[in-house]
Amino acid sequence: MKTLIATLLLLASAPLAAADLTVSAASSLTESFREIAGAYEKAHTGSKVDLNFAASGVLLQQIVRGAPVDVFASADEATMDKALQGGEVDAGTRQVFARNALWVIVPTRSTARLTGLPSLAKPAVKRIAVGNPDSVPVGSYARSALQAAGLWPAVQAKAITTQNVRQSLDYVSRGEVDAGFVYATDAQAMPDRVKRAFEVPVKGGITYPLAVVKASGKRDEALRFIAFVRSPQGVDILRRHGFSTP
Repeated sequence: MKTLIATLLLLASAPLAAADLTVSAASSLTESFREIAGAYEKAHTGSKVDLNFAASGVLLQQIVRGAPVDVFASADEATMDKALQGGEVDAGTRQVFARNALWVIVPTRSTARLTGLPSLAKPAVKRIAVGNPDSVPVGSYARSALQAAGLWPAVQAKAITTQNVRQSLDYVSRGEVDAGFVYATDAQAMPDRVKRAFEVPVKGGITYPLAVVKASGKRDEALRFIAFVRSPQGVDILRRHGFSTP
């Protein structure tokens, strides 16, 4: 681990030939990674970062099918584990770079008093945005928490399944659902259109890993980008967007 960190720090400052880099990142990283990519390009003249955002499971499937990706950033460890098991990413480059929290949010104008998961079973709550638990990490986290509380069947009956966390956020912001499961960082992205109801405890917490895709032909540039994400400048950007450090 110490050797890898030393290598990342060296690559962060070492001059490299300019190259386009494709980064596939979880939807909840949209604002933060756009800013990080801009800062990276500014720090490394001639470099260009192409960003691709979607649910972590969807991104992994794209990589499996041959999409040209250099860096994969997931919103959960489980999806990255699958990427490792499938030989899609380089295990030696895997790094945890951020933490998040799970929240239930409601539209700004909502008068519903939701104080915990049992509140979602109330008759007044009719539609709840939940990411697809089989491909969207936020949905998987939500299902696990609800199952632990014995509330999954009740909430599942009201669930409006979404393809990524940003779709859940959009549904809540437009008042198309009564509540939705999103990350703390997503709630922060629309403070004028949604409000936080309560935080959902997640066993083990929510951590974000990233790694170099094995099929990438730009390993050094990919490692340099990872080093930048974990640098003080990258960490500062992530913090301003609501993430905490691992």
